[in-house]
Amino acid sequence: MTKFVDLHLFVPFKDIEQQKKLITKCSELGYRLVGIPIPSTASPNDIETLRKLCSEAGLDFVTRVDLAPRTPRELLEDLRRLRRRFEIVSVLCASKPVARQAAKDRRVDLLSFPATKPRDRFFDNAEAELASESLASFEIDLAPFLSLEGFLRTRLITSLRKELAIAKRFHVPVVISSGATNEFLLRRPRDYAALTFLFDLDSSLALSALSKAPLTIVERNRQKLSSGFVTPGLRVVRRGKDDP
Repeated sequence: MTKFVDLHLFVPFKDIEQQKKLITKCSELGYRLVGIPIPSTASPNDIETLRKLCSEAGLDFVTRVDLAPRTPRELLEDLRRLRRRFEIVSVLCASKPVARQAAKDRRVDLLSFPATKPRDRFFDNAEAELASESLASFEIDLAPFLSLEGFLRTRLITSLRKELAIAKRFHVPVVISSGATNEFLLRRPRDYAALTFLFDLDSSLALSALSKAPLTIVERNRQKLSSGFVTPGLRVVRRGKDDP
């Protein structure tokens, strides 16, 4: 059975009823794992409340931070400070220098780009080549397709067709998320997969982008964040005091 994932669900931290609505809706639509961006103002109690709501809804909760650095230096500082606090690190690449730094840094999981600013989308051949070497994935939020209209939607589709062709060429993993801010922007995973024909993503890749690709990132990072992790393929095995 396919385990569907939404790695980008925006949940309001001061509205528990709305939190419950979004999380419950995700579960009802067939998702089994959900990534929620955690703001810097969130307290441990806020995070624990989310974890409990997800558990009650049958969802695996993943902590995520969305970085929007203005410069490469700011990105590096954010990564040093936050990488080990979150299971998923996403970077909004709003400038070419930031995009290049994010694509080559192995601490970055997801590369995202502004949906409404075509000129600020910097996913080109050079970006994809760097991302393929660092294991970064290209994330697409589908909520904008449900909210944008006319010229902006058309430009976004055109940009994504070009960018996905580049991602395929350089074997950069693609992750499809909702980016939903309310339950009305949420759809079933297979409905989201069907939408991707607009930008020439075939159904098998679309379903992988909603399941296998994001799951791989979460599992890899949970292993890295575990206490016994040393390096990929090498872990510390703790023995009892009487073992030789």
